[in-house]
Amino acid sequence: MLFQVGGQGARPTFFEMSAAQQLPASLRAALSYSFGVFALRRPSLHKVLDYEDEFFALLMSVLESHSLRTTDGSFSESLYGLRRRPVNVSVNRSNPGAESNVKVYDSALRKRQKTLSVVFLVVLPYFKSKLQSVYNKEREARLQASLWDQGEVRFDEAGFVSDQQGETSQAQVETTAGEVSHLTRLRTNFAALIGVCYPWIHATHEG
Repeated sequence: MLFQVGGQGARPTFFEMSAAQQLPASLRAALSYSFGVFALRRPSLHKVLDYEDEFFALLMSVLESHSLRTTDGSFSESLYGLRRRPVNVSVNRSNPGAESNVKVYDSALRKRQKTLSVVFLVVLPYFKSKLQSVYNKEREARLQASLWDQGEVRFDEAGFVSDQQGETSQAQVETTAGEVSHLTRLRTNFAALIGVCYPWIHATHEG
């Protein structure tokens, strides 16, 4: 599958790097759609869809760990014939006219580098996905507040919409016994913080 369009020798091309980066997202979308179709006939599969982030993170951790251990590359990188190589950069200060640094490539990744690779490939995307879900709920709550002109609306622990101005629905009053717990308030404040900070987090990550 290795193709060199505008590449230089054994160096990966931009298209290979872009395709390898987009493959996990495409794989997740395909798996989610497949499980959604199968869940129509097998209702038990809805439990997998309820924990979609955890299931996909577990699957990718197995695939990435195995791929890094056998091919020194991520799962998507190995499909395109790419591999990761550690590099030691030494600064040359004795001769000012020479190159500023010298790169020495090692043959294989060390165990610590493989562990960090799994963290960046699996753990960080998992937390980003959870923050995305919290941000989506917060945005839906704000949208509903703007449509109904009810002030600031937040999702509580049970998933119901709560009005911060003191006007709550009768169903919520019955479930919460008239007073929001301290833990729920912390979660509400955290959701509000994510609603403000997540766009900047997302822009920084994509940049």
